[in-house]
Amino acid sequence: MAQRLALRRLLALGPRTLPPLGLPGRAFGTSAGRSGTFNVQDGSDFQDRVVNSPKPVVVDFHAQWCGPCKILGPRLEKMVAKQEGKVLMAKVDIDDHTDLAIEYEVSAVPTVLAMKNGDVVDKFVGIKDEDQLEAFLKKLIGA
Repeated sequence: MAQRLALRRLLALGPRTLPPLGLPGRAFGTSAGRSGTFNVQDGSDFQDRVVNSPKPVVVDFHAQWCGPCKILGPRLEKMVAKQEGKVLMAKVDIDDHTDLAIEYEVSAVPTVLAMKNGDVVDKFVGIKDEDQLEAFLKKLIGA
């Protein structure tokens, strides 16, 4: 309970408490469609596209003001795209979807969940290199 209260306080502070840590000359975005990456719009979208997905889903909880998120996000998208449709990737901005962050006990960003059949089967917090991400994805898809 104390953790949830602390997370609510942290999330209530929002991005104005930390300076932006963007990388000059690089945009942070997603390439939806063929890569299998999408931004979660709301709770029902999360339910439909993640919890009810017939494919395994990697859920990237991130924030726009999070420097490590800006490094991990594109790296993770690239690795998911290499799986050729065997796994999907959902991006959840914790500032926009605080309720999902609390529900899935996200206490730091980036947090990445591996979900299969609506259940969290694995998770990590922080940055991983490409070899670690590949192992994480292969474990999820059972390759």
